[in-house]
Amino acid sequence: MPPWLERLAPIVLLLVAVGVVLWKLPKVDLGHSPAYKKRRIQNWLPLGLTYGFLYFGRYNLSAIAGELDKAGVLPKADFNDLDGVGAWVYGIAFLINGPLTDRFGGRLTMLIGTFGSALCNVGMAVAMSTAVAGDTSHLKTSLLWLNAANMYFQSFGAVSIVKVNAPWFHVRERGVLGGLFGILISLGLYFAYDWSLMLAKGPGLTSVFWVPAAVLLASCAATAMFVRDTPATAGFADFDTGDASSGQVGTLSLMEVLRKMFSQSVIWFIVAIEFCSGFLRQAVMKQYRLYAKAIGDDTSFVYENWGMLLCVAGILGGVFAGFISDHVFNSRRGPVASVLFGGLLLGTIAAFFLLGSPLLGWAVVFMSLCVIGVHGMLSGTASMDFGGSKNAGVVTGIIDGFVYLGTGTQAFLYAAMLPVGDAAKSAENWTIWPGAMLPVALVGLLLCARIWNARPQRASAAH
Repeated sequence: MPPWLERLAPIVLLLVAVGVVLWKLPKVDLGHSPAYKKRRIQNWLPLGLTYGFLYFGRYNLSAIAGELDKAGVLPKADFNDLDGVGAWVYGIAFLINGPLTDRFGGRLTMLIGTFGSALCNVGMAVAMSTAVAGDTSHLKTSLLWLNAANMYFQSFGAVSIVKVNAPWFHVRERGVLGGLFGILISLGLYFAYDWSLMLAKGPGLTSVFWVPAAVLLASCAATAMFVRDTPATAGFADFDTGDASSGQVGTLSLMEVLRKMFSQSVIWFIVAIEFCSGFLRQAVMKQYRLYAKAIGDDTSFVYENWGMLLCVAGILGGVFAGFISDHVFNSRRGPVASVLFGGLLLGTIAAFFLLGSPLLGWAVVFMSLCVIGVHGMLSGTASMDFGGSKNAGVVTGIIDGFVYLGTGTQAFLYAAMLPVGDAAKSAENWTIWPGAMLPVALVGLLLCARIWNARPQRASAAH
C-alpha cells in the first residue's frame, strides 16, 4: 500500500464511522423538507471542502519549516518572523474583509479569496525554485510579502463560510454544524502537513506550492458551480434562524453593527477567549514539529504522521463539541468551550513533564483535539449566533481576527525566546514552549466560565 494511502485510510474509516454516528443521532426537527436538506448539503459540502483546501495553501509553508531550517534554507527564527507578520495581516484583514463579505455575499468573497490564494502559492513556488537553484538571498523577503498577501486572501475564507452557512442553519442546528466545521479544518490540516511533507521529500520543495495552487483553482470552480448565498437564491424560502439578527429589518451600517456587537459583554469574552485559542492552536501545531526536528525526534510516529493525527484529533474534537453543544448543553457554546479549555490546561501541564519523552507528541495531539473543537464552536458557530446571519461577516471577521492576533503574538514571542543552534538540540531548553502556553490556557478557561449561560438575543424589530 502506498504511504499516502496508509495515512489516508484511517481518516476515511473515521469519517465513515462519524457519518454513521451522526446519521443515527436524534435530529433537531425544524420542519425542513427532504429537498431542502439535500440542497443544503450540496451547498455546504463544496464550500466546506474549499475552506479546508485553503488550509492546504496556508499551512504548507509551516509544514516544511523544520525541513527548511535543517537544510539552512530558512532558519527557524526567520520562519517565525514571517509567520507572525502573516498572522497579523490575517487578523487585521478581517476589518476590511468582514464588511465586504456582508455587502457582497460569502460566495463571491470565497471565490476572491480562493483565487487570490492560488496566485500567491504560484508566487511562492517561483520564489522557492530560485532558492532551490542556489540563490537564497531574497527568499525570506519574497516569502514575507507573498505569505502576507496569501494571508490577506485567506482571511476571506472564515468569514465567507460563516456568512453563507448562517441563513441555511437554525441556531439549534449549529452545534453539529460547528463540529462539521472542525472536521473540514482537520482535513485541510491533514493535506497541509502530511501531503506537503511528502511533496517536499518527493517531487521537491516547489511542488509544495504548485499542488495547492491547482487544488484551490479546482475548488474555486466547484464553489462557483454549486454554492449559493441563501436558500432563496437556491429556490427555497428563507426562514427565521433564531440568531441575534432575527427581527432585524434592513441592513445596519458598519458602525451600527460594531456598536450592537460590542454592547454585548459576551462578545468581549469571546474575542478574548479566541485570542487565547489562537495562541494555543498555533503554539501546538506550528512549534511542535520545529521542536521535534531540533531535538532529533523527527522519525517518531507522531512527527511522521502529524497531519493525519491532527485530522483524526480534529474530527473527534469537532464531533464531540458539536454533539454536547446541541444535545447536552441545549445549543449553548460556553460550556463546550469550558470543557475543551480544561483539556488544554491539563495538556499544557503534562507537556512540562513530558519534554524529551515520546509521549509529548501524544499530549500535543490531545491539545489539538481540544483547540480545534474550541475554534469550531466559537469562530464557526458562536459568531453566527451572536452576530446573526445579516451581520455574520463583520462579527466573524472581528472574532477570527483575534484568533490570529493571538497567533501572531505566539509567533513573535517564540521567535525571540525559543532556543537556537546547539541549545535547541536539548529538550530541557524548550521549557519556554509549554511555559508560555500555561497562563494563556488558564486565562482562557476562566473566561470560558464567564459565558457558560450565554445565549443570543433577538434583534429588536425597530431596527
